[in-house]
Amino acid sequence: MSSVVPDAEALYLDLLAGVKPLVRPETKLVGITSGGAWLVERLQKDLGLPGAPGVISSAMHRDDFARRGLSASAQTSLPFDVNGAEVLLLDDVLYTGRTIRAVLNELFDFGRPASVRLAVLVDRGGRELPVAADFAAATLTLPDTQLLALARANDGAFSLKVEENR
Repeated sequence: MSSVVPDAEALYLDLLAGVKPLVRPETKLVGITSGGAWLVERLQKDLGLPGAPGVISSAMHRDDFARRGLSASAQTSLPFDVNGAEVLLLDDVLYTGRTIRAVLNELFDFGRPASVRLAVLVDRGGRELPVAADFAAATLTLPDTQLLALARANDGAFSLKVEENR
C-alpha cells in the first residue's frame, strides 16, 4: 500500500510560517533528535534568532529503552538555562506521543521551564498518550504498518519517506 507523501520542503515553509506567532524574543527552540534537530537548525536561522538552538534526545527516558537501546543520534545539548525558559519543541513526526513524553522528562532533568509548546512537521495521529501539537504543518494518516521519517540531503533539503514498520 503506497501513500501520498507530502513535499517536505513545502511543509517546512508552512512550519516556518506557523511557528512565527509562537516565537517571542525569549523563546528557546529545541529540536528532538534527529529530524526535529534538523528542523530547528534551519528555523533558528530563518527566524533570525540569536545563539544556537537546543537539541534533545529521548533515548534515556524511553519506555522501550530495553528493546531499542541507546540510539546513535545526537545527545541532549541545551545551550541556555532551562529554568524559567519558554521552550518551543520541534519534531518531524508526531505519532504515539511516547517520544514527547520521554523528551519532557529529559527537559525537566535540566530544570523547570516556564512553558513548553510543541510544533511538528507532520501529525500522523495514532496517539497513545494525551499529547497534542500547538502547530502541525500537515496531518497525514498512515497505517500502523508504516513509518514516516524525515530525511535530509547533503545540500540540506528535506524529504519525507514512508517505510514499512519491522
